[in-house]
Amino acid sequence: MEFHVSLVDRKNLSGEIYRQIRRAILDGRLRPKDALPPTRELARALSVSRTTVTVAYDRLAGEGFVFSRLGAGTFVSDHVTRRGNEPRTQKAEGRLRARRVWESIPLPCAFVRRAEYDFRTGLPDTSLFPYERWRRSMPSERDSDDSRSGGYEHPAGHPALRVAIAHHIGVSRGVEASADDVIVTNGTQQAIDIVARVLLAPGDHVAVEDPGYAPARRVFESQGARVVGVPVDRDGLVVDALGRNIRLVYVTPSHQYPLGVPLSLPRRHQLLSWAERNDAAIIEDDYDTEFRFDGRPIEPLRTLDTTGRVIYVGSFSKTLLPALRMGFLTTPPSLRAAFHSAKAVTDWHTSTLSQIALARFMDDGIFARHIRRAGRVYRERHTIVVDTLAHQFSKHLELVPSAAGLHVAALARKASVERIVDVVRRASDAGVQVQTLAMFAVARRARAGLVIGYGGIPTQRIEEGLRRLRRCFDA
Repeated sequence: MEFHVSLVDRKNLSGEIYRQIRRAILDGRLRPKDALPPTRELARALSVSRTTVTVAYDRLAGEGFVFSRLGAGTFVSDHVTRRGNEPRTQKAEGRLRARRVWESIPLPCAFVRRAEYDFRTGLPDTSLFPYERWRRSMPSERDSDDSRSGGYEHPAGHPALRVAIAHHIGVSRGVEASADDVIVTNGTQQAIDIVARVLLAPGDHVAVEDPGYAPARRVFESQGARVVGVPVDRDGLVVDALGRNIRLVYVTPSHQYPLGVPLSLPRRHQLLSWAERNDAAIIEDDYDTEFRFDGRPIEPLRTLDTTGRVIYVGSFSKTLLPALRMGFLTTPPSLRAAFHSAKAVTDWHTSTLSQIALARFMDDGIFARHIRRAGRVYRERHTIVVDTLAHQFSKHLELVPSAAGLHVAALARKASVERIVDVVRRASDAGVQVQTLAMFAVARRARAGLVIGYGGIPTQRIEEGLRRLRRCFDA
């Protein structure tokens, strides 16, 4: 690549070239065996004589910073002792400061190196993904001009994928939506962010489930909203606990995160009636309900909604790969133009090439087959986890019934929050990663318990992992 050298207002040009290249080598910006530009090219780029550059290179070579190979070029030596392993950062800390809300938001930990026995939530089994079929779905030079266009896309997304998504949620979830209602996003997180941008003003109140999904809460807080935690019981969100000044409600009604309970049908009707009376909007996050193992599914809020107050949000992170960063929302017609504008302002549009691949993946039936295959694997893991908790942890934990998704929750029978935290710490030392229920609390007193995911752990490791976890309770 072209190396940047600045000679503006410099007098000793050869010496300045030498010093800037030497500094880049010592700082690690130029790495061992990196090629320097040919003397003729660098001289032309800097508008100096070739001799000026040659003198600088000769000095660097004489001090052992670079070496030359006849006919190949000049390269950074691999025995130079650098100042550090990483390039030098800006010296001045500066006076700029972020808004306080950003100082309190931690980075997500899902990308942290996995443990030997990983029971964290939100981690699908990436080994189940049909990588070869996905590669065949990617656009190539053999495709038509429309399929391999490198131009900008409409903010709402590629037309073929929007049609495929509308068909998928119509068949699998009974959601009546057209392609015009669908907006493709970079995961659920961006879908929530778009809704917040359009509907919320600083100081507006947003209701979230307590315990609940922290990343969504942080989106609302970053927009200046006031987040209100609403309790969850065995029937889901307690609608009677909602205040009258709520502008937006965020819920996970099909598989409450993290307790796993569904929002009962009476509560769904109650929530929709409340939203109509209070002129509020609802975000329905239907994040992993493709994987259902028992019982009859309840109709989504979006299907029951007759007044256009529900924004339905979905994700492919759990069903396919988190690395795809692909999700969607369905918008009421009254908000369509505003959502398109918000998406355009945020990042213009999601990667077109990935959208085309996913549309083909879905149209060819590969997505549906993958869901069926993965569902069988997750069903087996769900059964092992539930049976083990029921029989071997009954003295310590009470399982919260859950018939879908990639995790279950269990409440502590006697142990305190502090005791559960100690168990989790001991488990981590034994190679087992699991999450406390308390970490999902919003405003209410945290409950003592565990949330156990089984998406990212191989089936054959579950029993040993839970055995190690049980020993931590008995220690």
